[in-house]
Amino acid sequence: MSKSRKYTFAISLSVLNHLGRHLYRSFVTILGEAISNSWDADATNVWIFVDKEKNSFVIKDDGTGMSEDDFQNRFLNIGYSKREDKGNKSPCGRPFIGRKGIGKLALLSCAEKITIMSKTKSTDYTGGVIDNPNLDKAIKDDLKPDQYPLGELDQKIFKPFIEGSDKQGTIIYFEGIKGGIKNTLELLKKIIALYFRFSLLDKSFNIFIDKEKITYENLKDLAEKTEFLWNVNGLKDPYIEKQLTNLKEQKALKASQNIQGFVASVSHYRDLNIMNLDEKVGIDLFVNGRLRERDILRHISKARVVEDYLYGQIHFNDLDESSVDRFTSNREGLIPDDVKYQEFLKKLEDEVLRVVISDWDKWRRKHREDGDVENPDISPKVRKSEELFNVVSREYIPSTGSDNEKEIAGWINSLSGDASFNLGSYAECFVSENLLREHIKSNVTTPMTCDNIDLKEKTCEDRYDPERGQISLCACCKGARGIKSLREQKSVAKTSIKIRTNEDDILTYLDYIDLAKIIDDSILKEEDKPYKPLRNSVMHTSRLTEEAKTKLKSVFDNIIATVKKLIK
Repeated sequence: MSKSRKYTFAISLSVLNHLGRHLYRSFVTILGEAISNSWDADATNVWIFVDKEKNSFVIKDDGTGMSEDDFQNRFLNIGYSKREDKGNKSPCGRPFIGRKGIGKLALLSCAEKITIMSKTKSTDYTGGVIDNPNLDKAIKDDLKPDQYPLGELDQKIFKPFIEGSDKQGTIIYFEGIKGGIKNTLELLKKIIALYFRFSLLDKSFNIFIDKEKITYENLKDLAEKTEFLWNVNGLKDPYIEKQLTNLKEQKALKASQNIQGFVASVSHYRDLNIMNLDEKVGIDLFVNGRLRERDILRHISKARVVEDYLYGQIHFNDLDESSVDRFTSNREGLIPDDVKYQEFLKKLEDEVLRVVISDWDKWRRKHREDGDVENPDISPKVRKSEELFNVVSREYIPSTGSDNEKEIAGWINSLSGDASFNLGSYAECFVSENLLREHIKSNVTTPMTCDNIDLKEKTCEDRYDPERGQISLCACCKGARGIKSLREQKSVAKTSIKIRTNEDDILTYLDYIDLAKIIDDSILKEEDKPYKPLRNSVMHTSRLTEEAKTKLKSVFDNIIATVKKLIK
């Protein structure tokens, strides 16, 4: 390096400040800019060394590096565009991520001091030091660029990071990170695995943190909590192929245009809080391998429960065009009202999100989990019945790995359809019959007595039922027999505790048909007759045929209408 050469910004310092030196507050954004620069420089490897105690980190790559002229005329030339100078691809054929050359402001302003050192195959190391407090003073004093030279490079501070085999590349040392480094190393590894997908998708590009290579294995915890997957247009991704191996359900989706990606769902919405309590993983948009928009569902949200369970990545490179810049000034998002971006969001909603929302509820219910309560295709009664069955049935499922786990799970699955119907039907019996009992107590004044109320072994007035071919008891005697039967059962069971709230109340032992007769025989209709055998089957936990379910639903619809009319 020429010691006599002084490096300066190739832009007015006041303009440099106005461009947004303080826009970049996210540590992920800083890493993203540095890693993107390494990608554009055709690096094979990127090494990140973090020292939380010293609040500093180093990022090193083995890319093409910079000569003295490159450092002065390109790196320090804020606004220099590789695309305008070299086209849309690197010498190795990678699509350039960088666009306008202002993204490096994230690097140049994120710490108190930034030291850059770089070399090409044919040149020695070159670089300099940016001291941001001094730069702030220079801007305040309205100095010209040539009045604020960068600090002179001291190669000694890079000694721990230089190897004898280093032929080319760039090393940047950040000291005094603004806001501090709050993330643990393990979390940083997850973040990089999530947001720098080209490190997983492209075998020619590797990222290391403290010499540990970032792979799909860093997302193992998230993968283990993932139960459903929708692959859009056949995305090839090692995370999908090698980590998501225990999915409960998956589907291949077709979408128009050049959209690719995946949407996945976790078991519980809290499973997405792998960052911190205030920030969760979502469905992110990538353009040419770079994260461009976090959580794109907020732009097309239907405010459905399912959205809290979803994460994934959508890749749409057509948003990156040389003639149009759709990205915001801080490079952390897209301009919301861009026409092509809006068209993309509409396609994503119509062709992907609608299918996901529909499948999610169906799959969750299939696997005995709570689904989308806002799905109008499923009645609230059926959904709540299913949820109650799911809660109860979990008590009976053996621990994972048990010999009979699959067999018992199969039995429970076979009950789910009947259970949701029967539980709802029981609730309707419970509510309608108890409402009639209260109605009778409040409104019926005819005394409930007959000659057999003393429970003697004789019947009251006999009435022959030609349909059943047997003698039918009056409501009073039915209730009395119910009282007697309960007493006998308690005696056999050797228990004296009070079981029913009103054990001596005849009404407690009567069903809808008996109760309706007490009120007024005329309210009973011909279609009510099947109620008793259907009701008793439900009360005795029997599984009903489909024909019986249809009939019971019809009967209950009529009874509910009758009870509502009586008590209004």
